[in-house]
Amino acid sequence: MNSPSEDLKEKAAHRIAANADELVALSHRIHAHPETAFSEQRAARWCAELLQAVGIEVQSGICDMPTAFSATAGTGPFTIALCCEYDALPGLGHACGHNIIAAAGVGAAIGLHDLTAELGIRLKVLGTPAEESGGGKVLLLERGAFADVDIAMMIHPAAIDSAAFRSFARTTIKVEYRGRAAHAAAAPHLGRNAADAMTVAQVAIGLLRQQLPDGCRVHGIAEEAGNAYNIIPSYAAGRFGVRARTVEGMRYVRARVEECLRAGALAAGCEFTISTPEPDYLDFRADDELASLFEANARSLGRNPIRIIPAASTDMGNISQVLPSLHATLAVGPGDAHPHQPAFATHCASDSADRAVLDGATALAWTAIDMARLRLGRLRSADLAGTSTTPVV
Repeated sequence: MNSPSEDLKEKAAHRIAANADELVALSHRIHAHPETAFSEQRAARWCAELLQAVGIEVQSGICDMPTAFSATAGTGPFTIALCCEYDALPGLGHACGHNIIAAAGVGAAIGLHDLTAELGIRLKVLGTPAEESGGGKVLLLERGAFADVDIAMMIHPAAIDSAAFRSFARTTIKVEYRGRAAHAAAAPHLGRNAADAMTVAQVAIGLLRQQLPDGCRVHGIAEEAGNAYNIIPSYAAGRFGVRARTVEGMRYVRARVEECLRAGALAAGCEFTISTPEPDYLDFRADDELASLFEANARSLGRNPIRIIPAASTDMGNISQVLPSLHATLAVGPGDAHPHQPAFATHCASDSADRAVLDGATALAWTAIDMARLRLGRLRSADLAGTSTTPVV
């Protein structure tokens, strides 16, 4: 005879399987129509439509973000949030597989929808735009979208299966150099070369890498550095990412990088400004209980989760430092396939990607069921403990 949890898991899995074609189609549709940060109009609408089709109420355009949404079901005191990302990478499409994330989150919600009363939970699906850049979850957090949430969960495609994901803290720096234009042949002495300032800064950052603490990363691009080779550029701009395993480490490295950017301005005789164009992404801190439950459920589906070292950054890190969070990864493509590479975009619409959608939806739903049952058991234990210690008057 099955336990109550096993019966509920069977019901969730059956509901997900019954909607498998729609979930895979959603993943493929988002993949075929990539939309970058804050412009994910179609992806957000398609997710909302599938949720509404099974009777889940959806509120679009939440928190002053047109491509964010919140969908809720149930009225229990324990709120579980499922995060759906759906933004694409500029120039690479869905080479990070957010189409899979969105479809898996919607699928988990479909699996849990009819079980909320029995589980005693309130289900909340959050459409979270602009993870690749812009910090959509940070903005949602600041504007109250997670205020009523007890735990938050999501899956992400990767090269391997992992339940206890870790990530770098990341800050973004934009630098702008302003010099003086001049004819590069007739009057070069009158110019102040903003592109030279950028070059000096990049060389300084390259040398700085020799002295960075282990696990730190600095990478960037020059976004603009002149328009004609015979005119000394009066303007140059670049963007740099600084990552470290902790927020403190990130701030230390950022300060060192800013010194390199100042050095470029000083060497070229230019003025400069430094800004932070998007919110900082904090390091992700996996909740051990959620990770253990997801790991067990993933193994039941034939997956083999392992522990991994930080390899990327996510705005889910900010959520994890406020409430218990899960950011599991599921393998898509061959073992050497990594996100943010052109080939990975192809893998994210493959058979392995379709399996990740359904496995991800099922494992998330099962983990939510486990957490709800555990919480119910703890509440009962607390009630019994309180009853046994109440004095008789």
